[in-house]
Amino acid sequence: MNELLTAVRDGRHHEVPPLVLALDRPGRRAALAELKELRKEARGWDWRRRDRIRKGLLVAGAGCHTGAAACAAWIGGRDLRDWGRSPYPLILASLKDRDPAWLGDLARRFAVRAALSDAEYTFVCELARTAGVPLPAADNLVVGWTELAAAGRWRGRTRRSLADVLRDDPHSPVLAARLFEMPELPPQVDFHDVAESRDHWPGAVCALVDDGLLDRAHLVERCVTRLMRGGRSVDQRFFLAVLVRLGATDEEEERHLRDWTAMAADGIAPVASHAQQVLVRLDERGVLTVRALAEASGAVLFRSEKKLVRAQLTLLGKVLRRDPSTADDLLVAVAEAFGHEAIDVQERALKLVARYLPRATGPGTRERLASAAAQLGPMHRETVAALFGDVLEHEPAGAYEEFLPPAPTPRRQEPAPETVAELVEEVAARVKAHASERWIPSSALLDVPAGITGFERALDGLVRLAGTDREELTEALREALAGVHFVEHGLSPYMVDPRAVSTSHGLSVVVASLLGLVSERDRVAWRAKAVVTGSDACAHAALNGVLLDRAWEAAEAAAERRVPFLLATPTWHTGALEAAELVERLRIYGESGAAPGPADFAQALLRVRRGGGPEGAEAAAAAEALGTAEGDRLAAWIRADEPVAPVLRHPASTVSRPEAAGWWQRTTTGERRVLLATRERSVILREFPKAFHWLGRAQPPRARECYHWGPERSSHWTATLPEDPEALAAWLLPDLLFAADEGQRGAVGFLPALAESTGETGGATHLALAYALGARHAEDRTAAVDALLVLAARDRLDGALLGRELAILVDRDLVKVNRAADALGTAADTGAHRTVLTVLAAMLPRLLAYEKTPRGLGDLLSVAAGCAERCGTREIEPITGLARTAARKGSSQTVRQAARLLAVFPDGSA
Repeated sequence: MNELLTAVRDGRHHEVPPLVLALDRPGRRAALAELKELRKEARGWDWRRRDRIRKGLLVAGAGCHTGAAACAAWIGGRDLRDWGRSPYPLILASLKDRDPAWLGDLARRFAVRAALSDAEYTFVCELARTAGVPLPAADNLVVGWTELAAAGRWRGRTRRSLADVLRDDPHSPVLAARLFEMPELPPQVDFHDVAESRDHWPGAVCALVDDGLLDRAHLVERCVTRLMRGGRSVDQRFFLAVLVRLGATDEEEERHLRDWTAMAADGIAPVASHAQQVLVRLDERGVLTVRALAEASGAVLFRSEKKLVRAQLTLLGKVLRRDPSTADDLLVAVAEAFGHEAIDVQERALKLVARYLPRATGPGTRERLASAAAQLGPMHRETVAALFGDVLEHEPAGAYEEFLPPAPTPRRQEPAPETVAELVEEVAARVKAHASERWIPSSALLDVPAGITGFERALDGLVRLAGTDREELTEALREALAGVHFVEHGLSPYMVDPRAVSTSHGLSVVVASLLGLVSERDRVAWRAKAVVTGSDACAHAALNGVLLDRAWEAAEAAAERRVPFLLATPTWHTGALEAAELVERLRIYGESGAAPGPADFAQALLRVRRGGGPEGAEAAAAAEALGTAEGDRLAAWIRADEPVAPVLRHPASTVSRPEAAGWWQRTTTGERRVLLATRERSVILREFPKAFHWLGRAQPPRARECYHWGPERSSHWTATLPEDPEALAAWLLPDLLFAADEGQRGAVGFLPALAESTGETGGATHLALAYALGARHAEDRTAAVDALLVLAARDRLDGALLGRELAILVDRDLVKVNRAADALGTAADTGAHRTVLTVLAAMLPRLLAYEKTPRGLGDLLSVAAGCAERCGTREIEPITGLARTAARKGSSQTVRQAARLLAVFPDGSA
């Protein structure tokens, strides 16, 4: 046993298997107890020393375990998995004297653990082969199989087809069939669907069917079942591609008639389109009944995809031409399209109803059609009156009611965790959330404390408990974070670089300091990096530098037990801090003799609720009464009630030549970008720590694209300046510009939180929102819509100002009209019709004045017309140029939608 432990400590892992095999059962148990102690001891070692013994410790522990369950847990331990070459051949060598049944049990238990790599898949396969048992077809094993297949496509410089790789693996039939049972497909099962190609996963699976290795009929059934179940879009596309390539027989299509109907109604667009094509074939074969077609059509015509709706109307028209007696059943379904947002769809449905209405003789059919037609807009009133004049009911229009989300109310932040166990669980969740993990189904992901409040709770908790339960805290952190990279190898340079830091990195700095992983030399050098200097420094690095400086200060305070708690911990979820609460914290500091940390107090000032009202005056007086330097600074800060960085006013209404005022940044290609500048705030430069000085310097309007940040690292930005959304919006305008103009993804993520900020909003916020509404990516535009609705709900949205800003950005070709139309249409769909119409009424005149119609103007007019039809045009100024556009020749979308919008105005002119 001593020889085995010596070999492990010396890093001679190749000698471990024979030494394990030489031990009897009691000897292995005794050795295992020593190995467990060594594993626990190694967690506190330097990472180089720990790496030396890791593989030998893994192999020895696996060989000494006598129970399969405990052995599987040991092999899967995170802190034992960091190795350059696969240790599994050595583990197999140390287990070669085990009973086959025991090896089979180990294979089954290990296969169901966390997602496996290709090396672990090979290990399980070898265990199953040695034991003579079938391979356990576990979901995690399928992940390893797909990784091995991806790696096996290259043999030297020769690329092999995926189908050939799967054919070479005898387990492929079992595991390929398992793909159709998994909750989510592994990430390796990705593909670009090209009709002629078979060199992707759907084609490779179908190749196994062609070889007779998989049952075609079973896969067809599984594909239909999975498409009916729904799920991630990428998974749905995979099952659809397999189904299309396998080709359902006539009998299979007829057996799943109700499934195709449901898919056409609720499936993602490609799935619904396929189901619709199947329904057409079933109709041609006489299998699709009129009742089934009517039921399917009612749901399909409710969808937003115009291509699907038009195809369904075509099918309905075909059936009506073939058998006009079906009018009573089918015209009611056609009338569902009257509520579609596209005017051409409405007109097509109305023409179909008009053509076959004389054949609709059933009781109540005309009344039902007339009721549905009543929702059509003013453009179609004459046609509707001519068709249903005798049965059309004219209901008086009720008062319009705007539907906005409830205005968000401040949520008080929960206090820091009081126990070590609760704090460590929270810290570990936040730190591990950003660690490199293998594939985990999204349904299995655990919640972690959300947003900035979770970070601030954890940071304050670390400082508090480091002063009261230091030993218990450090031991629990070391145990919970075993296997995390920085605990094993020390802090990486990027974790302490302001250009890349996140809140989880801030916590990592404090944890690493508490665990003694940071030398004094590194601490001094790395904290100095938090100070962002230079004319080319960006807002991201400056805001991150503030966070990093606070983290280093908190780490020092926790290590030296300087303070009982942090001053800057927010009162509210927005990051805002009540002035009275900060006064009370300063009082406790004074009584305990604690000195406030400069960075902590500076952040507290930036968060404190300012104002000259009674509450502000009372808080300022209480702060002054403390008789401390910090109390005097707090009182002066509250009374001054000035923004941290005053934003220069937008030139749209105040400067005749914006270029002369420096509002445009002229690039090398001659284009001009709309940005804002901020003025210097001398108190920041004079009294705040150096890491905060960027915030107080004058910042000219300039755009530089930064590649060193991501949306996951921006959660703390709005909480850094909760009272100054205007300054933050002005500084981050370049990101939003690039999101709209060049397609940078994720830049809009901070905007909904900015809209909830307690500070006043103005021109910078509205310009930022205008850029965001024109972002290239749909998820970014969705975030912009959320911000718009929050501002509207809080009565802080100036719709006319936003519309003018959008028009300026479109004029400078910085925002595409069709993207703005999509975003504003989404906002209108939530019920904010008057809000959106106010924006569009200010935006449209400039666009309608163009000689050449901008692309997407018809969509924008469609949104405006839809809003006007629902909320009316009272208090809306006539839109200059609308009548001229509606009077143009032709039937383009722009002309038709302009006429539709014009018809809503009471006097018919605008």
